[in-house]
Amino acid sequence: MWWVADADDAGGPVTNDAGPTPRSTVVVPVEPSPTLRATVSHVAEAAADGEFDAIHFVEIASWRDGDPGSDDRSAEARRVLERVSAWAEADLDDADGDTGDDVTVVSALIGADEYLFGPEDYVEVLAEYAGEHGADTVVLDPEYTPVGNTTLLQPLEFALSNTSLSVRTAPVGRPTRPERLRSEATGVRFAAMFGLSLAFYFVLGDPLYWFDWVTGVATATIVSITLSRISFDADPAIPRTPQRLVRGAIYVPVLLYEIVVANLVVARVILDPRLPIDPTLNRVRVIVGSGLPLMTLANSITLTPGTLTVRARDSDLYVHSLVPWAREGLFDGSLERWTRFVYYGRSAARLPTPRERDDHAILQGPDATEELPIAAADGGATGDDAGPEAAADAESGTGDEGVTDA
Repeated sequence: MWWVADADDAGGPVTNDAGPTPRSTVVVPVEPSPTLRATVSHVAEAAADGEFDAIHFVEIASWRDGDPGSDDRSAEARRVLERVSAWAEADLDDADGDTGDDVTVVSALIGADEYLFGPEDYVEVLAEYAGEHGADTVVLDPEYTPVGNTTLLQPLEFALSNTSLSVRTAPVGRPTRPERLRSEATGVRFAAMFGLSLAFYFVLGDPLYWFDWVTGVATATIVSITLSRISFDADPAIPRTPQRLVRGAIYVPVLLYEIVVANLVVARVILDPRLPIDPTLNRVRVIVGSGLPLMTLANSITLTPGTLTVRARDSDLYVHSLVPWAREGLFDGSLERWTRFVYYGRSAARLPTPRERDDHAILQGPDATEELPIAAADGGATGDDAGPEAAADAESGTGDEGVTDA
């Protein structure tokens, strides 16, 4: 028979005395996807054929325990794990032969005790779990996307290749026309987009004029048809969506105030004959989630004179600041706290700021605390990992950059 257990109750790998080939333990990261069911069937079939004696289904949390809404997200993750385990049990029951009877099925939610920002963090948690449970193989769902609409599969595979784990993607059929940028169309999302579009149209027009009603309804319909599946990651819900709209209305005057103050500071600097500017590129790791909250924060920073968001990478924002005052304000995290307030409420706004978490760095100038990661971002080597030969070339001036035409 097969066995179902929680990760804490599961032991190490079980040896197979019936055959000469030792069986191994496999870890399967799961997240709802179009190919999840087929991936589970593939792994169960491989286990029934004698390749694995234990299957560990894990969901890697993209949130941290104690965050607003974390209890609901954990409960939903456990429901997914229960459903996946039930699928595996059914597939093992239906498998031919007796090998599947000895397979242990384990499910676990991992990584909820810390913030995970990118593939390296996910791999670290996954590899640690695999090591604790004697697993040597990872099977990935080809549509695995644990952080929303942005696929993590390729960078995850690359990061896993640097571990001792054997990694493969389940050979299951992908959707005929995958739409990574679009989510499922629903009536709720269509209605929400229609209402927002029509309201915005009336702000610009005259809601008392019949012609504006005709053109407004037509415009809102077109916008809803084309954008409702792109603009929403999830269905608007009661009371979450109205609460966010109210908190967003509170945030607008706060943002306008920040813009006015920043304008005055930058204007004073520009009018000063000494022109006391100190342009630097900075990195700040933010805790606002992905998708719309991250976009809101990045654009709020850009709208504030003196700062410009030049790149968002995982949960790191790379921001150019013109004056020290703007840089210090960025590290103090006022806009980050307001963004958390808009999307998650007052309790989230009380979380530590980047300065309090020490999640910030200056990347340029005499006060730089980290190396500018341009080469690393483009796939090259930075000064720290370029190797001794590159360092020797730099000191002797024999590198390519040191050669000039006479």
